[in-house]
Order: sequence, then structure tokens, then C-alpha cells
Amino acid sequence: MFLGTYQPKLDEKGRLILPAKFREALAAGLVVTRTQERALAVYPRATFEAKMTSLVSAPSTVKQVRDYQRMLMAGASDEVPDKQGRVTIPPNLRAYAGLDRDVVVIGAGDRAEIWDAEAWQKYSELSEEGFSDMDNEFTALTGM
Repeated sequence: MFLGTYQPKLDEKGRLILPAKFREALAAGLVVTRTQERALAVYPRATFEAKMTSLVSAPSTVKQVRDYQRMLMAGASDEVPDKQGRVTIPPNLRAYAGLDRDVVVIGAGDRAEIWDAEAWQKYSELSEEGFSDMDNEFTALTGM
């Protein structure tokens, strides 16, 4: 499980040092892809493959399914961290997420997410306002 908030920096080659707590889960390989709110999702390869198994079995006759499959898969990049725990973020994904040097890496349960630092700050501030409402809605939906 990916938890926490970290603030590494991208180097001049577009590499990111993964948070130490995430390295073991991602050491065998990972997939970086687009996600909502112009952020990047980082999945352990096995988790991404399991997600894709269910996604490819969804009916491709449904436009929303095709659109989601295309956006997720076309933006995906299969990576392996180097010995220093660095992973290269491809230029197209850096452009999608607006990543320059200052980034935020957050734990989001089954994945990590990479955000532009300023975008994360704005998102976090806006989301905080409705956090208690989200908690109540989540409890109602899940019974937890």
C-alpha cells in the first residue's frame, strides 16, 4: 500500500528518485500512466497488469470503455528503477502533468501519484474543503 506525501525533484534528464518507502514495491518494474486531474499514476507492474486484465474484458462496444482504454494505455510507460531508485518519466508524460523540477509524490493506496507541486497544492486546498463531506459519502457507500 502506498501512503504519504513526498517532495523529490526531477533532474535535468527527467528522472525522479522514488521515495524510499515505495522502492521495494516498485523494484521489479512499474508502469507510469496518465490519471485524472493531470497527474501521473505509478503502479507496480503486477498491479497494472491485473487492472488491465479487467479493463480489456470490458465491452469495447461501449464508447466510454474505449475512450478510457485508449487514454490509459496510450499514455502508459513500462519502466524499471535504476540502482539509485530513480525512474525516468518520459517527456510526453511530463508534459501531460506539467512537471518541471518541483514535484509531489503521494501514496494513493494501490498506486503512487506524481503531481506538479503547485498543482498538488491547489488540488489539496480545494479538496480539503469537502473532505468531511467525502468521508460521510464514502461511509454511506461502503458501510465502513
